[in-house]
Amino acid sequence: MFTSIGQRIGARTKIETYTEVVLKKSGDKQSRPDGLIILKGSSAQWTALVEAKVGNSELTNDQVESYTDIAKQNGVDALITLSNQFAALPTHHPLVMSNSTRRKCAIFHWSWMFVLTQATLLFNNGQVTDADQRIILHELIRFLSHPSAGVRGFDQMPSGWTDLVSNVQAGGRIVGNAPETKEIVGAWHQEVRDLSLILSRQLGHEVSTKISRAHAADPAARLKDTISDLVNEECLRATFIVPDAAAPIEVVADIKKRCITVSMSLKAPGDRRGTKARVSWLLRQLQKSTPANLHVRLFWPGRAAHSQYTLSALRDNPDLAANDRANQVVLSFETLMVKDLGAKFSQRKNFITELEATVPEFYEQVGQYLRGWVASAPRLRKNVASLKLFRPKPSARKQSEQHLIA
Repeated sequence: MFTSIGQRIGARTKIETYTEVVLKKSGDKQSRPDGLIILKGSSAQWTALVEAKVGNSELTNDQVESYTDIAKQNGVDALITLSNQFAALPTHHPLVMSNSTRRKCAIFHWSWMFVLTQATLLFNNGQVTDADQRIILHELIRFLSHPSAGVRGFDQMPSGWTDLVSNVQAGGRIVGNAPETKEIVGAWHQEVRDLSLILSRQLGHEVSTKISRAHAADPAARLKDTISDLVNEECLRATFIVPDAAAPIEVVADIKKRCITVSMSLKAPGDRRGTKARVSWLLRQLQKSTPANLHVRLFWPGRAAHSQYTLSALRDNPDLAANDRANQVVLSFETLMVKDLGAKFSQRKNFITELEATVPEFYEQVGQYLRGWVASAPRLRKNVASLKLFRPKPSARKQSEQHLIA
């Protein structure tokens, strides 16, 4: 948990925690942070205030600013907030705060689902070996998983979602600087984070969201660029990285088509010369996949347009692709699942429900089976070691020349 906010915990590090703390310089007497964490290392000390919200309660800018003031007055290094709101990274925050607020102390955010996911991974993967600690960790997981604890995932898009989808369907344009557009993109970022945590718990390994370095360093730039993409493409996109998977999982929510597309891409095997052989290589990997809603997209050399077939059609006739481009050999494949949601796409809760069902389904049907092609290591030629260099005898003319010179 502390590694996620840049704090390394060594074997000699002591962690002290306090609840309902009142600091000497508190300014407003009513401001009382929920907790204080002190990390004591061999040569340095790091401190952080903690403010937590549960259920439908959300963090507010006024409260966060109040606690950053207290942190600055008392020399506290950071503020950690917890709530059911999601942030792309712990170094990001679900609230948009001014630079002056951020300069007072470092600000981090953990969602309760992030806490639950980390605890679940530690427990299920056997990373906590102490018997007493395993019991305590199990009780924490049981508590956070109970409905009365108020921990919940992201479950619906904002109120402006329905109107935005309807407007696009009617041929209207998305207004980038409209407040509802910013709210929708912010909600999408929260859902993407929640979905990565859902996949992490289901797979037992930490699934991350692919974010560029520029966006990781500047959440405002990520928000701006996503809004720009939404305006230009009328789509919302996300990329998930699953450990040891053949490729990233690409997710596209197409507002105009009202569909969700989940896909993975692979290069065609280089040791197979023909298109049919390369298609057969892919089909063998998808033998256990149920073909409903699954398609295969083939990419060709140069600027040639891609081809696309249903998985069931390719299974019935692997020659389809080869007959389509007789003079070309396919270079890469994209296997995709397309879910047409129809009216459900514009419904705030149903959209999230369908999205959170489609991505794990795609991984179950496709992602867990795909393996990237790797070139075989070169083999040693037989009798190469015993071969002797051949030195030709000099010609008769060369021999005469050498005799004259002598």
